[in-house]
Parts: sequence; structure tokens; C-alpha cells
Amino acid sequence: MTDTFARIAGIGAYLPARVMTNDELSGIVETSDDWIRERTGISTRHIAADDEFTSDLGVQAAKAALDDAGMTVAGIDLIVVATATPDLTFPATATIIQEKLGSDHGAAFDVHAVCSGFLYALATADNFIRCGQAKSALVIGAETFSRILDWTDRTTCVLFGDGAGAVVLTADQGPQDGQGVIKTHLRSDGKFRELLYVDGGPSATRTVGHLRMQGNQVFRHAVNKIAGSMEELAEMAGIPIEDIDWFVPHQANERILQGVARKLAIPVEKVISTVGRHGNTSAASIPLAMEAAVRDGRIKRGDLILMEALGGGFTWGAALARY
Repeated sequence: MTDTFARIAGIGAYLPARVMTNDELSGIVETSDDWIRERTGISTRHIAADDEFTSDLGVQAAKAALDDAGMTVAGIDLIVVATATPDLTFPATATIIQEKLGSDHGAAFDVHAVCSGFLYALATADNFIRCGQAKSALVIGAETFSRILDWTDRTTCVLFGDGAGAVVLTADQGPQDGQGVIKTHLRSDGKFRELLYVDGGPSATRTVGHLRMQGNQVFRHAVNKIAGSMEELAEMAGIPIEDIDWFVPHQANERILQGVARKLAIPVEKVISTVGRHGNTSAASIPLAMEAAVRDGRIKRGDLILMEALGGGFTWGAALARY
């Protein structure tokens, strides 16, 4: 049977020039390099410049992904941006990126699922391509979380950074044979929202607000929910966990990455980790980590990849693809 599926044609990433170290943070809030490393595994993170917006980060990642795919924006008919830190309340950051890329055709919109956003955006674009409503898509995760941090709260401000990652998906025909985006698995449960949220919003408070988190509770739910989603997805796809070449998790905290790996008996050398130098970049973290592993030669064409995340809401999920 001949079907349409979404192939990953290119990948790109962008990190702001400014690097903030743990030692620099210790001059802002009561903390230390040892305290942060021990609890999170993070040593540095990137911070956007004052005149650098989420759309600017997304544009740079998109350009890199298009170059990698050997395409121009003229060949893109769908842009889906995952972000929890949009330039403006509206219009969608995706439309701002569309304009900055010089495109005036197709559709562009945002997806808001916080740290799971890239998976939600990938699943959305994949379904658009599978049903024939798009032939090519830019899927972007872009964040400037530094803008919503409470820099007096050492339990949260040490965790997050800014950045963007993007993939180009193109429609392909034929028996899929395990190529491209194979399966996605998305879940949410709103009753956990007070464990990880922002205490502001245009309707509720007429403010932007700051990020708030109950870290211990988030850790426990993250390990269990992410591992469960990964197992369900692998079963849906009929592919044993041990047959997957690389695991590209949301880069929340090194302890969460290790916890999920232990729970599923995944060898640590199969887990892509960039949290130490990027921090938690929310919806940008999965494509940033994947791009880093492609660039350094670990992930190669034909490799089977499982991506996973949990974010505020709670939202969580996983995606299986062959690069």
C-alpha cells in the first residue's frame, strides 16, 4: 500500500551568544556552582540579548534547518512553532517568523504545550502531511524563558535558558518501511497545573507573570509519565525499546534523564544529553539536543530515534522517527 508520510529532511539550531555560568548566577541569587551541578547537572545556559526575541531565535534555527534540507522558504507551506514565550500575546510567533523569513504563502500558527511543545508541533505537522494538507513543514521550538524567570528564586532561575531548534518535514510517498515520523503519543492532565505554571496571563492577571514549580513533585511525575508514554509508543509501533538507536529527551534536568533511563533499562550512552551546557530550553530542547548529536556524528541517517518530554499542564508524550 502506498501512503504519504513525513520525512525529516533537515535540522537546525540556534543559541544566543551570551552564556551565563553558574558562577555568574551565584552573584545574582544565593546559590553555587556545586549546588546547581549536584541537583541539575547544569553548568551553563544561553540568555537572549535584550533586543533578541523568540521569533529571532526561531528564524535562525529555521534558516539552518532549511539550509540542511537544501531548501528555501518558498518550498514550505506550513510553519508550526512551539513556544510558551511568544513575542506578543498575538499575533502568533509563527506568523512573525513567516514574515521574517520572507514567506507570504501557506499557513503558520503556534502550539502551546510548554516543554512538550515540540512533540505536539511535530505531531501536528506530521498529521497535516499525512492527510495531504501540506507537502512540507517547518517545525520550530523556540523559547526565551529568561523573560519569565523570577531571578530571586534559586529553585527555578538556575534551570532555564534560551534557544531554538527546527526540523524540516517533507511529504514522501511509498511504503513507509520505518522511515520518517513513525508514531507520536500525546497526553495531558490539567489537574497537575499548579505543580508547574506561570502566575500571570492576560485574562487572569493582566500581567506576564513568573514561572513557578514544585520541583520534587514534577520530578516524580516526569519519570513515571515519560517512561509510560515511551513504553506505550514502542508497543504501538511494534518496536522493542532495546532496538531504538538513540533517545532524545526533553532536557529538563540530568536527574530526570537518568531516572527515565534507569526505569526502562536504557544504556546511558544511548541518551543524548545537552542539559549541562544548554539548561532547560523548554520546547526548544529536543531539537537542540538532536541537532547537537547530528552535528557531532552520533545520530546518522537511518538511525531510529525516540523523543520524549513532560511540560506544564501537565502535557507529556513521545515521538518515534527514523532520521
